[in-house]
Amino acid sequence: MAPFHPPVFHVAARRLWGFVAVGVLGLSACGFQLRQAPDFAFKTLYSGVANNSTLGNEFKRQIAASGKVVLITDVRQIDRADVILDVLTDQREKSVIATNASGQVREFQLRVRVKFKLRSRQGAELIPETELVQQRDISFNESAILAKEGEEALLYRDMQSDIVQQMVRRLAAVRALTPG
Repeated sequence: MAPFHPPVFHVAARRLWGFVAVGVLGLSACGFQLRQAPDFAFKTLYSGVANNSTLGNEFKRQIAASGKVVLITDVRQIDRADVILDVLTDQREKSVIATNASGQVREFQLRVRVKFKLRSRQGAELIPETELVQQRDISFNESAILAKEGEEALLYRDMQSDIVQQMVRRLAAVRALTPG
């Protein structure tokens, strides 16, 4: 009578599950964890970012998604806010970085600059004036101008989203409402 050999599929499946288990244990051992909603040292935040601003809308969505901070946008209710976010500049820039031999534009550089600071209601500076900059290069082709305009809009939106996420992480890094 011949010895029993398990089917190859079952052995391969067991090995695969073994590798998955080792990978999961390895990730948990190194301290890996998924990004969670940030914890803030404050419960209410006043932001005077314009309501029609795309940056303001993105920021409001991010803060609302955290579910931990009440965002106040009415200047008459600023006294209710624990902290005040001052957005000093919100700029979009576009510059030519490459042309062909006949002087036609071949590549642009897109930039989004946001400068902000965070202060307590009493005026203590919690985050000093900080500038966040994102930039992307985009090729240009006059025969596909509509497609390139759409691509440009998507890149600006992506950069703005990155900047808002950086702002939220910096706000979450504030541990006390008094400097020091």
